[in-house]
Amino acid sequence: MSAAPSMTAETVCLPALLDLSSAASLARDLVARRGAPLRLDASGVERVGGLGLQVLLSARLTWRSDGVDFALIDPSEAFRTDCAALGVSAPDDFREALHG
Repeated sequence: MSAAPSMTAETVCLPALLDLSSAASLARDLVARRGAPLRLDASGVERVGGLGLQVLLSARLTWRSDGVDFALIDPSEAFRTDCAALGVSAPDDFREALHG
């Protein structure tokens, strides 16, 4: 029995404003990609609000429970600062969802 082919992770760039105005759209985009390995590029994020962060944390837990690779990459300084202000040490709080 051969192993299933490895899927390459798709990279999705997060919006500059990760807040109430983008949370619903981001959630829909992530749901559409469920089941596939995913890398979220946070290099262009300028502001993170509570709802935006909630969407990301929910995605991390969903991908982990599905056993699929998930990574947050290149977090901007603003992303790190805003996450820390909200009690999340990005990207460390996303690291446990990585596989391999």
